[in-house]
Order: sequence, then C-alpha cells, then structure tokens
Amino acid sequence: MSCFFAILSIAPLSSFAQQKDFKVAVIDLMILKRQKPSAIPLAHELGADGLEIDMGGLGNRETFDSRLNNDTTRQEYIAKAKEQNIEFCSIAMTGFYAQSFAERPTWQKMIADCLATAKAMNIKVAFLPLGVKGDLVQHPELRPAIVERLKIAGKMAKKAGVTIGIETSLDATAEKQLLKDIGSKNIKSYFNFSNPLKNGRDLNKELKILGKKHIVQIHATDEDGVWLQNNTRLDLYQVKQTLQDMKWKGWLVVERSRDATQPRNVKANFSANVAYLKKVFQD
Repeated sequence: MSCFFAILSIAPLSSFAQQKDFKVAVIDLMILKRQKPSAIPLAHELGADGLEIDMGGLGNRETFDSRLNNDTTRQEYIAKAKEQNIEFCSIAMTGFYAQSFAERPTWQKMIADCLATAKAMNIKVAFLPLGVKGDLVQHPELRPAIVERLKIAGKMAKKAGVTIGIETSLDATAEKQLLKDIGSKNIKSYFNFSNPLKNGRDLNKELKILGKKHIVQIHATDEDGVWLQNNTRLDLYQVKQTLQDMKWKGWLVVERSRDATQPRNVKANFSANVAYLKKVFQD
C-alpha cells in the first residue's frame, strides 16, 4: 500500500489523464486568451487536461491572422504545454463562425495554413464551424459547394494526418448524410451538445444516430445561462452511459455554459464546468 501511494505522489497528473476514456479541455478563445501562450497555464489552473487553440481572426484577410505561423511561437507553446502537463486537443478555425466557407475564394489557403500548423504542433484534430453563413438549414443552396470543398479539404487533411471536425446546424440524420456525401474518413462531426438541446431534439438519440465512427470530438456544454451542474435539460450521467454504450472515447471540450450573472468570470465558470465534467466522466 505504501508503495502505491509513493508512486501516486510523484506521477505527473497528465499520466492519469492519458489513461482516461474521456479527457476534458477548454478553449483559448473562450477563456479570453486567443492566440496567447498564457492560455496554457490558465488551462492548467482551471483543472483541464487539454486546450483547444485558435488559428486567429479572419475578417477579410486572405488567411487567418495567426501568430502560430511563427516557429518560435509554436515552440514556446509546445514547451509551455509540456511544462504544464497540458495537451493540445485540437486547433480551431473559429473565424468561419461569421464567414462563408462555401464562398470565400481563398478557402484552400486557410485550410492549408491550419493543417500545416496542426502538423507542426502534432495536433490531430482541426475544428471547422460552418457558422451562421454556412447554416445549411437556412442556406440549403450552399450545400453543393460545401460538399465539394470538404471533399478537397478531406484529401488535404488525410495528407497532413489530421481529421477535420465540422460543426453544422443539421440534425444527426442530415449531418450523417452530409458526411456520407463528402466521403472522407478525415472529415467527421465535431458534435456540440447545444445544437440538439436548443432545437428540442434528443441529445442521446442524436449521438447514437451519428455513431462512434462519425464523431471526432465533442463540445460538451450548452448555451450560456447556468453551469453544467445546474442544467436541468442536460443529464451528463445519461450522456456518459450513451457514449460508453457506443464505445466512444475522446475529448470533451468546454465551450460555454457560463453563469449568466457572471459571464466574464473565466475562473469561476470554466473551473466549475471542468470540475463537473471530470466528476461525471472521470471519477
């Protein structure tokens, strides 16, 4: 018994996180540290196992405004992450939330820059939200262009050894069909709990419809309002059972679920949600 406790006392925390079926991460953008190395020690302070880092703003630029294009900056990130026992779970192209992936002329350069950064930092997942201007419920006419572009992006991702996780406004059946039409193992769903919840759909049923092989990563929070532990429309214990039944393992990434009375209190909001996810999924 004494030997066990001696080992426990000296083993790095990340070694235990790596043995878990579910790991918990936060997002540099949402903890107000977009493209800042200080996001890494903050993620550690919040109790997270990992961090989703962002490619930077897009606006009307040819590509992302990314500090991570610089090798010195990337090495700083990598060294700091090792020091803090934080893994990079994914790299995000959140600039597309308000941009049209189907219509931007330099989209291939944007994807290429993201994939190159991911490869240089040994990050295996890139997050691509289709966003308000790629909402296929509101803009079904964009579907053919999005499918064709994602077919090309899938080939690019395969070559880089990265999987692109897309977030859409579609229900699970329609999203599964979209993935089938794209036809690439390197394009999958980056599932977001808030999508079915805010649209009155059964979250657990949606997960089962998509299935294990179509989900690369999960934004495991709801819209802002209350912390996860106080959310009456989200039963995380049931979600855990569903994911276990599906034999799905991976990263649960905290995006929102901020307390409406203190939306900019990063430490309170994100430490509470990280702690609750760990209680449910890791204890």
